[in-house]
Amino acid sequence: MTGMGKIMLLALLAFPFALSGQTVRRDIPELDFAHFDRNKIVFLGDSSAFEKAFAKMDAAILTGTGDFKIMHIGGSHVQGGTLTRQFRNDLLSLGGKDGGRGMVFPFTAAKTNTPSSYRSRYEGEWEVTKNTTRDLPRKLGLTGMAVSTSDSIASVRIVLKARNAAIDEPEFLFDRLNILGYSSDGERFPIVITDSGDTLRGVRNEETACWSYLLPEAQDSVKVAVAGSEGTLTLTGIYLDNPTPGISVTGIGVNGAAVPSFLRCEDFERDLRMVNPDMVIFAIGVNDASGKNFSQDEFISRYKVLISKVRAVNPDCALLFVSNNDTYKRVRRRVYAVNRNGLEAQEAFFRLCCECGGGFWDMFDIMGGLESMKKWEAAGLAKRDKIHFTDEGYVILGDLLYNALMAKYIEHLRRKPWMA
Repeated sequence: MTGMGKIMLLALLAFPFALSGQTVRRDIPELDFAHFDRNKIVFLGDSSAFEKAFAKMDAAILTGTGDFKIMHIGGSHVQGGTLTRQFRNDLLSLGGKDGGRGMVFPFTAAKTNTPSSYRSRYEGEWEVTKNTTRDLPRKLGLTGMAVSTSDSIASVRIVLKARNAAIDEPEFLFDRLNILGYSSDGERFPIVITDSGDTLRGVRNEETACWSYLLPEAQDSVKVAVAGSEGTLTLTGIYLDNPTPGISVTGIGVNGAAVPSFLRCEDFERDLRMVNPDMVIFAIGVNDASGKNFSQDEFISRYKVLISKVRAVNPDCALLFVSNNDTYKRVRRRVYAVNRNGLEAQEAFFRLCCECGGGFWDMFDIMGGLESMKKWEAAGLAKRDKIHFTDEGYVILGDLLYNALMAKYIEHLRRKPWMA
């Protein structure tokens, strides 16, 4: 360990929740209806995978010599991006470097919202395929989304600048990217147009089903255009990376997605190898529990299939399960009924964590339990649909998740034989 690493470790150990609260622990506003005093991650079963993940976190934060990769997967809470963005920014505030922005998607070409942590634009005509469709017309991968075009002037653009960015918002740069997808009925292929105007043709790797590009310099945006005289090009994701060791948090979210949605993605496992996460935060479940007939056994059984795909890629991956938030069902205009399936889902996540081993972050209980969503709405922290949060609400949840993870991480640091 470097001298600076020892100093940082000493500081963290000596003042785990007092030293520079902006970097070690985030301040959370007091809400009398919430249970923020219960904000913790509970390990159920074997926690050795978390020790291995925390060792990666040591290398990324304390010594700057390794990568620590997290993937957060869910439905609209994750596609919206604000919770994931806050959690990512909190981790980077510890002093770790940007280890690569990870997987992104041109959501505007799919006529849907882009996560708040970046922007996307498009030109031309694109057709969308989402994993929420039962009979998929096209193959999907990890992102659960695809956009297809046969339009010769079609293009998409990704800009790594957050919506309503704060002054201290982290800067994300990349000098290499993989464009995931395939062409059919012709010879269409993607070309990359850099910020300086260079046009690059990628190298196709059939095993990973992507085109790879090495940029002449690091940049924070890229345009992907279409080349080739005929056929259809389908994009299923864009992976942005840099050579710097550090922290990477990839958000994978699709509005309306349930566990079966991601099980429909034929190339989920293949694409996951590109992200290769050390920790996966499982937050799929709100849409599974939205109907009348929610079955814990069926929910758990499906989740186990998804978990098996993650473990096939990384057997040592740490699994963090997040219970659903409290939600309401719309009965008729302006009339809502509490969704009691939230209690069933809470128990299902607990059972799942016990049976599969991992960490459990009980967001349902922490936010206040059954019927608490109306109170979050009254406080301006949840939307009128009583399912989604406002940006301010998502920021609080991101800070809470970070604080809970940091508490476990500091326990890990206290066990290290760093004095030797």
